[in-house]
Amino acid sequence: MTGSGEAPGHGANGTVATADGVDPSDPGWAGTRAWVEHQLPRGHRIRAATRLSGGWTAWMRRLEIEGEGDAYSLVLRSFVKPFFVKHAPGLLTREADVLRLLAGTDVPAARLVAVDATAEHCDHPSLLMSLLPGSLRVDDEGTGVAHRSELLARQLAAVHGVRVTEATRPRDYQAWTDPESVRLPENPQSPEVWRRAVEVIRRPAPDHRPCFLHRDFHPGNVLYSGEGDRLRISGVVDWVETSWGPADLDVAHCSTALALLHGVEAGMALADRYVAAGGVLAESPADHLYWRVLDALAFAPDAEKVAVPWRELGREDLTPAVLTQRLERYLEALTERYG
Repeated sequence: MTGSGEAPGHGANGTVATADGVDPSDPGWAGTRAWVEHQLPRGHRIRAATRLSGGWTAWMRRLEIEGEGDAYSLVLRSFVKPFFVKHAPGLLTREADVLRLLAGTDVPAARLVAVDATAEHCDHPSLLMSLLPGSLRVDDEGTGVAHRSELLARQLAAVHGVRVTEATRPRDYQAWTDPESVRLPENPQSPEVWRRAVEVIRRPAPDHRPCFLHRDFHPGNVLYSGEGDRLRISGVVDWVETSWGPADLDVAHCSTALALLHGVEAGMALADRYVAAGGVLAESPADHLYWRVLDALAFAPDAEKVAVPWRELGREDLTPAVLTQRLERYLEALTERYG
């Protein structure tokens, strides 16, 4: 898939399930299936389960539900990898809370159905939610990149406008790297670029006006419907990292992803589009640079982790060498503009 055409919602292609709805590669399903069906209206059952690709941290399944009336679909997120199983209680409880909060907003998020964050009933920690329409669009063709980036900027500004109370405010943001833990490429083309970038984040984090953050907002977590002038964002997914912090950090994360997917120019343009959409960023260029570089260095040395699902979606061109080169050029462009 290259982003054209409609694939199952929540951003993925599917693998074919067996006749009884069980994915043969599934590491565990019986307990989870029983739990899901217990959450459904009386007489409803799972007709089929389809594994969705495009994700990295969790197993995503599209569940086809049948019962009285029209059939419908749900999405099940399950943490299977040991690291994420360990952190699942916090991650899935946070996502459940955020989905409840967003139900009263215009942000196109899924509707929470149920959550078993500690795997008390499921084979693995799981969250059940509604299926959002649309598909991922990560192709690199024509004017579509610029149009999608404008929509991303507007949507991100809307996310940052979500109002919270003291009780519903998410946790404070966490940095995903620091000067001592950055992993640099083994043979960079421009070692000085990387050295300067690390020096940028040696200072204390700048003062900022905090707001509601998605914290993992990028093209791999946004669904689109329609084509051309009718293209629109139909869903924003993966709210497990939702945080309270600087808008610059969300803009930084999406900008890095765009630079890796589509090139430095796309990554550099998002902040301007965000401001044009009504978003507010740090007044000081040095402060803004801090957040942008802090995020970019978290992708080092080659962004391979995030590229795996992108290649599953058709971007075989995103080799480790290409990603490393783009990340280096992006860091150079950031320091030239804001340094």
